[in-house]
Amino acid sequence: MKRSGTADLPLHYGHVPAWLYERMSRLGLAIVEVILADYGKDEVLRRLADPFWFQSFGAVMGMDWHSSGITTSVMGALKRAINPNSKALGIYIAGGKGKFSREAPQELLKIADSTGLDGNELVRCSKLSAKVDNTAIQDGYQLYLHNFILSDEGNWAVVQQGMHDHDGTARRYHWLSENVTSFVNEPHTGISGINRGNILNLTSSEAAPNRNGILDITKTDSEKWMQDFQRLILPAHHEVLASDVDMKKLGNILWLARENEPENFEDLLMLKGVGPRTMQSLALVSEVIHGAPSRFTDPARFSFAHGGKDGHPFPVPTKTYDETISILKSGIEKSKLGNQDKNQAIKKLHEIAVRTEENFTPDFSIEKVIEEERQNSWRFGGKTVFGDAKPPKPNDGIQLSLF
Repeated sequence: MKRSGTADLPLHYGHVPAWLYERMSRLGLAIVEVILADYGKDEVLRRLADPFWFQSFGAVMGMDWHSSGITTSVMGALKRAINPNSKALGIYIAGGKGKFSREAPQELLKIADSTGLDGNELVRCSKLSAKVDNTAIQDGYQLYLHNFILSDEGNWAVVQQGMHDHDGTARRYHWLSENVTSFVNEPHTGISGINRGNILNLTSSEAAPNRNGILDITKTDSEKWMQDFQRLILPAHHEVLASDVDMKKLGNILWLARENEPENFEDLLMLKGVGPRTMQSLALVSEVIHGAPSRFTDPARFSFAHGGKDGHPFPVPTKTYDETISILKSGIEKSKLGNQDKNQAIKKLHEIAVRTEENFTPDFSIEKVIEEERQNSWRFGGKTVFGDAKPPKPNDGIQLSLF
């Protein structure tokens, strides 16, 4: 059994407003539908099992790019959107946060009844993945969220999160069912995060006598089995800094969106009427759908698609958000009728970005980009949990040239 990665995140309290949660559900469903159409069910599971992609996915949906709240909100929004369409999509989501995590076994049995899968085996996998992270691996984090995502073909992924009571951090664990060998003997490719010295690891091969006899407990230096494992450790600061993003990739996206009029892309993209701000969002959403795994090492960059609910890096541009959803949904509906043009246009946009990025040299200030977005936020229906974005005062109405 390979657990594909972990993410260490600062705890972030607060709520997701209804205006954002509804949009997250719609955008999340649209992105999953495109991935399903282009790459299949197993790829959806692989993406969700990648901690870097998952964090980027949450950021492009308007959640705070670095916080633990992404996990609960993204999985809640996906479950809400996907499960009513599960029969058509072939993807199901069980579990959730708190008491909902304990409902996963019964949900999986119901899913098994409707799909013909082995419900008892699914329940076993769900419980064992939680037991391994909560009990067999004692690293100071207690699970409070467990989501089990599966296809109607029986493959699955797990996204679960634990809280550390003493240092105010959360740790997200990702599992993928490919290459299952054992849950109890070396099930992980590694575990990464903050080194806490000696921890209890009953899944180590060295602990076989202990598992058999329960006589002694083997303690292993966590650094030894962290080295080759995907690690994502995010900072506590809310603002987006230049050090948080790949400036070349972000700068190239901004250049494509702002310096090239949409008409230049019309024949290629068939997105007539799309302005620079929507083009910026579409380029980042396209990367989430079509990008290679190596492109998600800086999740903060994806917050430049739709901002963040707390206003970092800028308020959520709801009008742009709605345009993005509309374009994706239009492409999905057309593809169901045999017309792939719009879906291919979104993919082509990412291919253009990758190609032009090779020769792009970043020469801009990320602070100026953020300031421009904040100055113009009210034009695009900008919202945060604190209220609607306001037009700048007359003496604050600056014009910025980024390139």
